[in-house]
Formats: sequence, C-alpha cells, structure tokens
Amino acid sequence: PCGLVKMDYLGLKTLTLIKYAERIIRKRPGYENFDARNIPEDDVKTFDLFCRGDSVAVFQFESQGMQKILRQAQPRCIEELVALNALYRPGPMQYIDQYVNGKFHPETIEYPDPCLEDILKETYGVMVYQEQVMQVAQRIAGFSLGGADMLRRAMGKKKKEVMDGKKVEFIEGALKNGFTAEHAEKIFEIMVPFAGYGFNKSHAAAYSVVAYRTGYLKANFPAEFIAANLTNEITSTDKLPEYIAEGRSMGIAIDPPDVNRSDKVFDVVDGRIVYGLLGIKGLGDAAAEEIVKQRSKDGPYKSFMDFLERVDLHTVNKKAIEVMIKTGCFDNVDTIPRSMLLLNMEQAVNYADQKKEDTRYGQVSLFEDAGEKEYADFVFQQTPEWTLQEKLAIEKELIGFYISGHPLDEYREIIEKAETINIAEPSRAQKGKTYTIVGMIKSIRTITTKKGSLMAFCLLEDMNGTIDLTFFQKAWEKYSPVLKIDGVFGIKGKIDLSRDTPSFLVDEVLDPKDLQERSVKEIHIKLDSGMKTERDLMPLKNYLFEQSGNCSVYFHIERGGKKYLVMANQQLTVPSNNEFVEGIKDLAFVESVWKE
Repeated sequence: PCGLVKMDYLGLKTLTLIKYAERIIRKRPGYENFDARNIPEDDVKTFDLFCRGDSVAVFQFESQGMQKILRQAQPRCIEELVALNALYRPGPMQYIDQYVNGKFHPETIEYPDPCLEDILKETYGVMVYQEQVMQVAQRIAGFSLGGADMLRRAMGKKKKEVMDGKKVEFIEGALKNGFTAEHAEKIFEIMVPFAGYGFNKSHAAAYSVVAYRTGYLKANFPAEFIAANLTNEITSTDKLPEYIAEGRSMGIAIDPPDVNRSDKVFDVVDGRIVYGLLGIKGLGDAAAEEIVKQRSKDGPYKSFMDFLERVDLHTVNKKAIEVMIKTGCFDNVDTIPRSMLLLNMEQAVNYADQKKEDTRYGQVSLFEDAGEKEYADFVFQQTPEWTLQEKLAIEKELIGFYISGHPLDEYREIIEKAETINIAEPSRAQKGKTYTIVGMIKSIRTITTKKGSLMAFCLLEDMNGTIDLTFFQKAWEKYSPVLKIDGVFGIKGKIDLSRDTPSFLVDEVLDPKDLQERSVKEIHIKLDSGMKTERDLMPLKNYLFEQSGNCSVYFHIERGGKKYLVMANQQLTVPSNNEFVEGIKDLAFVESVWKE
C-alpha cells in the first residue's frame, strides 16, 4: 500500500527508519532475512502497544492527542488504525467521540439516513473518508461519480459562493430522490468537515500500514527500534535526547560511545544500545569509518596507545581524538582516566606518529631480531581525574545530553518524594497553586526594573526538561547570594501560563536535602471521556490496589462539559515513585497522571 500514494517527508523518513531497524534486526540469529513488509497483520503485542497509547516515535500516532485517542478507541485491527488516522484531522476530529461510542456501544450509532448504513457501517455511522462523502452525495442527491468528486473539491476549497451553488444542487437532487430539503441540508452540513479535511482511504491506509510496521518494531524489537530512531536523528541534538529518554523509559540500556563496541551509527549489542560514533560532535564521518575499519581488520583496540598506533592519524586527527576522550570512548580499553588521556594526548599522538614514521622507513626493524624495543613505553603524566559533574558537563556539550549518568542522580529519591509537578507538562498547573520542583540552575540573567530594583530570570533543568524561573525583587534579594550556575536547588512557587512560554514564579529556594521530609501526598488521575462504565476501570482498580503507600488518589472526570474531582476511598493509598506512576499511564482510559 505504501506505493499507492506519494509519501511526504516524514513518511519517507519513517521508511528509512524501518530500513535501519531491519539491518540491526538481521544481526540476530534466525532473523537474517527479516523484512518488515512480511510481518503478521494481527500481532497482539503490537495492538496492545497501540491500545496503551504507547506510541511515542510511532509514525502518525506519536502526539499526546493521538495517544489519548488510542487509549479511548482500543484499536485491534489495521482498519481501525486507518480510521483513527483519518479522523485525527481538524474537521473530522469533533466526531471521534461518536466513532468510539459507536464501537463500544453499537446502540448509540446514528446514521444520517438509514439508506447510508451500508456505506458508513464500517466506521460506526461517521463519515471518515472522502470516498464515503462522495458515495453519500451519489446516494442522497443522485450525483454522478465525477459530480460527487467536484462537490468534494468545492467543499475542500471553502469558497462561499461555490459552496452555496453546490449546496443548492445537492438539495435539488435530494428532493428528486424523495428527501426533504431540511434533511438534505443537515446531511450536507455533516459532509463539509470530512470533505474539506478528510483523507481518502487509500492515503490513510498507506500511512497506517507504515504506522503499524513501526508499532510492530517497537513492540517486538524495542532496542533495535530505538537504535534505528537514534540513527535516523543522529545529527539532531533535539531528537536524540527525546529518543534516549524513551528508550530508558522502556527499560533499554543505552551505553556511552565505546571505541571497541560503537559502530558509525547506533547499534544493538547483547540487547543494549551502543552509542554511534557519528553522534559525537566534531568526530566526523571519515574518522568514524577509519576507526571501525581498523577494528574490523585487526581486532579490538587493546589500549589508547594501541589505538593511536593503528589508525591513520591524519584521518582521525587530534580534534577527533579529543572528543573521543571527553565522551569516554576509551573508558573500557584503558585504566587511564579521561583527564590523563587529554593532558597527554598531544605528546602521545606525536609519539605514535613518530613511531609510524620510523617504521615506514625500516628504522625499527634493525632491532626486531634482538628482541629489544626501539621505543620505550609511553609514560603518562599524572593529573587528578575529573569529577562526575565535570564529566557529565562535557558529555552534555559534545553529545547534547548526559549519557553515562545525570547530575541529579544522587537526588533521585528526593525528587520522587518532593517534586509535585513535571516541568515538561506545565499546562497541568492550577492557577495560584504552589508547586515544588528540584533541578540545576543553568543560567542567570538579571535586569533592572523601571523602579531601579533588581530581578532575575534563570533557567532550571531537571530530568524531564527545562523551565524558566522568575525571581521578583524580594525573592531575588533573599536568594541571590546562594544561587550559582550548576547548583542543585529545591524551588517552591507558582506556574505562570499567561504567556507563550510558561514560567515558574519563585517564592522560596531550598536545599534539596531539606526536602527529604517533605513528600508527595496526592496522586491525581485524569480519566478519558471514553470511559462509560465502572467495568472499564477494572484494570486501573486492580493496579492501584496492588501496591500501598502514603498517597491519596483523586480522579478527574469530565461529563457534559463539566469537570468533577472525585477522591477515591480513603482506604486506597498508593506510592509516589515514578515507576508506579508511569505504570498508571499505560492503562486504558487513563489520560494523564500527576503528583501533588
């Protein structure tokens, strides 16, 4: 089906992603001929993934809005993926609830007219595809196939004078077929959003087949799937951290660059993703090619000096070697710490280069038979090792994110207990409510107000992302003496959503250790509107009762345009650790979860 329509840029990029994944999968014993075009179309694990809304990095289904729709609709076949893909557009989107209700509650299905049942039965009474719009025009108003297509095009262009003319023509045709003008007008208005924004079915089908294949790869070959995504975005410092985080959330180990394990691109070795050499800023394609070639030719590198003596030092130049040292490429082949390798790099390269030069002209061979060394072993000048924080800061600079750890790792337990909002989802904040976050200060900028007082704007980074901090005069006067770049702090305050970029308005700055005793007290769960009966929530109920903790549970429900907050039974108390909270998100009819 993918060949039936012209793919856009993202579609072609996804096909490339699938090819990358296939190459890695074929390294597995027994999968040498794996082809994503030949996968089963009814794979349970794949549809479980879609039903959970676990569709990050899955073509056409990765947005948060689409994840919500998947959890509501619980698709169990490709045809349903096709329909959801076509419905998730500006016009048809308003009919998604009707589609979902029709699937789970057939008694709610309403056809615009009984004579349209055979056309709309597969989509539960909703006009999903452009072909259906055309068929309705033929059935109700007697349009020819060409005339129905002309009507669809006119609706798509939304020119009032043209639309008015087509509407008159439609109603006149409907009157001839025995329908009332009022009924015909109602059907015409239903058709408009689908004709204007809807997919034709072949287009939606082609895209959904590609989506299913990517979902299949994620469900059945998760490490290879994430590695392929990382390779597909190997030069993107925005996307790489996103896919690294997704891989780790799936329980996949992602190892730092390694001179003996890394390929040019991302690879999977023993079930672990190994960082690709081309993902290191400043290394370059030629250097990566030379490193892999010499390793394939003569086996793993035995030490840093062995590496220098084997690779072409004009291709793998000092700049390339420097970034390899800084990102830990030699950590597993030498006991010499990164700081010492970098301090001695210049002399070591000169030593190796001179040795190669002498060998080239036969000078070393004069002493080979005597068993004596022409060159004494290179002696490294000593220097203290970098701290973990220094190593991680350099990794962030050269790779775009932290790969061998995170500066906040030692605060992880405190963060789980004390942080009450995810800064990656600030829109969840309630106006005027005080929240607690923990993170590193990455930048500080002060300004003088019109009244001559100082205030400041800082950037705070935690494990989920970054957010702007705003210190007004009093807060800045009180806390400026303790704030410093790369310092870790607990911050209490409110979130301002009145501007395009959310900002955290600081009330109080705390030592993270002082937050040890302050803990999350509430777990809030927003339920999807698609939930109809208590039976729908049995998986959630069972999950919540499986573990106990100190947090009360609150449910957020929307019905008839009104919002309700319901506290669960007081006997139900749950933990607040991230693993438990993330598990809730995977359950059906759960739209979102947060801590307070």
